[in-house]
Amino acid sequence: MKMLSHFDYISNSKPIYTQILPNNQQNIPLRKNLSDNLNILHNIFLNCNDVIFHEFMLDSFKCPAVLIFISDLVEIKLINEEIMPSLLNISQKSAADLADKSVMESIKKYFIRFADLEGISTIGDVIDAVLNGTTVLLVNDEINGLKLKTTNFKDRNISEPTIEKLIRGPKEGFTENIFTNISLIRRKIKSSELKFEEFILGRETQTKVEITYLKGIADQYVIDEVKSRLERIDVDSILESGYVEELIEDTPYTVFPLIQHSERPDKIAAGILEGRVAILVDGTPFVLMAPAAMNQFFQSCDDYYERFTAAAAIRIIRYIFAMAALLLPGLYVAAISYHSEMIPTRLAITILRASHQVPFPIFVEALIMDVTFEALREAGIRLPGPANQTVGIVGVLVIGDAAVRAGLVSPITVVIIAVTAVSSFGVPSYDMGYAFRILRFAILLLGALLGLYGIMIGLLITMFHLVSLKSFGTYYLSPVAPLKLRELKDFITRFPWWAMDDRPGFSSTSNKRRQKHFLKPKSLHRKES
Repeated sequence: MKMLSHFDYISNSKPIYTQILPNNQQNIPLRKNLSDNLNILHNIFLNCNDVIFHEFMLDSFKCPAVLIFISDLVEIKLINEEIMPSLLNISQKSAADLADKSVMESIKKYFIRFADLEGISTIGDVIDAVLNGTTVLLVNDEINGLKLKTTNFKDRNISEPTIEKLIRGPKEGFTENIFTNISLIRRKIKSSELKFEEFILGRETQTKVEITYLKGIADQYVIDEVKSRLERIDVDSILESGYVEELIEDTPYTVFPLIQHSERPDKIAAGILEGRVAILVDGTPFVLMAPAAMNQFFQSCDDYYERFTAAAAIRIIRYIFAMAALLLPGLYVAAISYHSEMIPTRLAITILRASHQVPFPIFVEALIMDVTFEALREAGIRLPGPANQTVGIVGVLVIGDAAVRAGLVSPITVVIIAVTAVSSFGVPSYDMGYAFRILRFAILLLGALLGLYGIMIGLLITMFHLVSLKSFGTYYLSPVAPLKLRELKDFITRFPWWAMDDRPGFSSTSNKRRQKHFLKPKSLHRKES
């Protein structure tokens, strides 16, 4: 029985190549003459100094052989201490022992201690194997070669996620190594129904992409749709999961994210258990999940690790923060410009007294402060940690105070933008936060032009747009539109675990039950003696 390494356990099926290899070399069969194969491969890897062709002689067979690998992608120690000694051991066996066996049969028999062997038959197989960090063995007079798993990519250790931080819960995050990420998901879901299917995307990068789902729980329509969209991708490079996200989403021009991504294995595992399909891309710690509903971008893993009473209250506050981040500047401008009668008299006098020396209209004043804050936030993200803190302090204290003292903005405007900024950080999803940041400027403009009437028009247009959106066949506003009462248990608030019996609507129709009924805990009453 073949022993499988962590590089080899994913699937027994071959990956699906969505694009041909460069120069159309993938279908050329290997030839019996080793020199012919080497001539082709030397031309393909011309000026590739890191590609090693280690030629040697199998003495017992009196035939030449070659090991081909990329020095920086393989474990050289394994080649020197395991592969070469095993091949030389075959060469030292007597000709009588090997007379009735072909070279490849002998190698497979006496090479058994090196378990990760796989046959290859084309030039394309050789190119793919070498570029993915494995070692290829070719022997003269053999039309098949062997692929030896010697991969030794340099990657970082598993560490705490840098963006999705939690108070309570696992502290491990995905890495850039797709095999490590697969093992992290396997540790969470120990089921034979957890399936992995491999795709190769990108003509030049040949990037590994894995889709994973729970058979019988994920809807087969969603699985087939994800496969179909991945197979349609025909680009030269896939360097991050964001490439895949833009190429497979339903509505490319919307500002709202239609596919969720996360760097947390526990969050991806929870999505898979709900019936969603995860998409892993080699070279990035961010894993995609589809389908996605809008309410899921307001949920955090903390909501499920804390008691439901606290989680429900925090989630309601999160929605209030989101509405403040979207509407507060627009409502402020609309109230000052068109609806001053709605403001209490003392507050209106205070605002007018503070702003009568400001040379700009209230809309321009709010716009300047909002744009300044966005510029400071973007600058802080791109800078190193210590410089990030410095920019934040300088931006909030120095620039804000100086602008008020110079009479460029009023204090109340600074307060409004500051509250808006704090509220925007209450949205757990950075992608959804981007959408609200973009829409905030549109709402601000409508409030300046038409007052509250314009803001209502903007909200209605946004709502109509949200109702029309779908993510892999799932309505974006589900379970509100269309209304599904049973799924409202995990919408704006969160019910206790013992009350959430069913999975969300995008799971398989034949397996929606998550747990046993009547799991509500009961206290034990003892009779006093």
